[in-house]
Amino acid sequence: MKHLIDPMDLSKQETDQIIALAQDIIGNREKYQDIMAHKKLATLFYEPSTRTRLSFTAAMMELGGNVLGFSDAKNSSVSKGETVQDTVRVVGCFADIIAMRHHIEGAQQYASEVCKVPIINAGDGSHSHPTQTLTDLLTITRELGHIDGITIGFCGDLKFGRTVHSLIKALSRYKDINVILIAPDELKLPDYIKQDVCDRLGIKYREVRTMEEVMPELDVLYMTRVQQERFLDMDEFDRVKDSFVLDAKKMALAKPKMAVLHPLPRVNEILTEVDDDPRAAYFRQVENGKFVRMALITKLLEWKDDPSHANADAAPAIDPSVTGELAGLRCTNPKCICNNEHAPNRFVRTASGTLRCKYCDSKIK
Repeated sequence: MKHLIDPMDLSKQETDQIIALAQDIIGNREKYQDIMAHKKLATLFYEPSTRTRLSFTAAMMELGGNVLGFSDAKNSSVSKGETVQDTVRVVGCFADIIAMRHHIEGAQQYASEVCKVPIINAGDGSHSHPTQTLTDLLTITRELGHIDGITIGFCGDLKFGRTVHSLIKALSRYKDINVILIAPDELKLPDYIKQDVCDRLGIKYREVRTMEEVMPELDVLYMTRVQQERFLDMDEFDRVKDSFVLDAKKMALAKPKMAVLHPLPRVNEILTEVDDDPRAAYFRQVENGKFVRMALITKLLEWKDDPSHANADAAPAIDPSVTGELAGLRCTNPKCICNNEHAPNRFVRTASGTLRCKYCDSKIK
């Protein structure tokens, strides 16, 4: 069975099929209006969301299906102590497919190990957000006509920005991608993304301190907000919250066909004066999210019983219980599922030899 937990769970071919189907849905809405009749999507949102949750709901409804679930875990048996795995086992009895957002990293990966219906990761902490990645790829395709060869600038919170991490992984599948990283020191892209994705897969990247110095060369500017909810130290948040603000003056430096993306919500990192610029694509990006989720739901249910589209075996690559040299090692990320619901410590060794947590990608020290 195919789950979508990480962007790399989809092959390049599968990703392209989803993007192509989304484009066909855009051009032929009536053709798809009943294909999910009598099917049910469960939306399990343990963390607040507006766009993503409503986008999934709208997507299933426009396909002719039904939606159930919760938008606040306090209104579910989670408040009684029910585990993630037990919740999805139960909900899998009622629904054909599950979209799940959780503040704990790796929760969806852990859930997918027991769930009998496809699970879609709708965001797990600051770790991964693969459906936003598909939305971004569709938006870039529609705005520029291609993905190969683009120069993309990521600006703002690159440390906690799960949308940034996911998109960089996905872009590694395309040719001649140039990445420019625009962030304060406190919010730089994590080293493991640079080493295990950019360096290993040959993505060209460089780090700069200002938008102005790179605006003329960008095909895409990917803005992000500084996420207060990810900070443990509010003094650090206050120091960086206004680091980068996009305004009309900076837009004047950009290419005529450059596209501005933002996963939203925004706070003050894009001034409203930019909204009417034809290069501001972030509200078109929101609608693209609905279309790409329509395509994703359709494809995952189509692939459900096709072994050629199954995820890799859920068994751990390295099991510390049988590998003496790993005895006693634990994931040190307090926001990882294995430190919150007693999920077993499971590790993977990257191509560079680094040992990382299977659930949250944290480096094991």
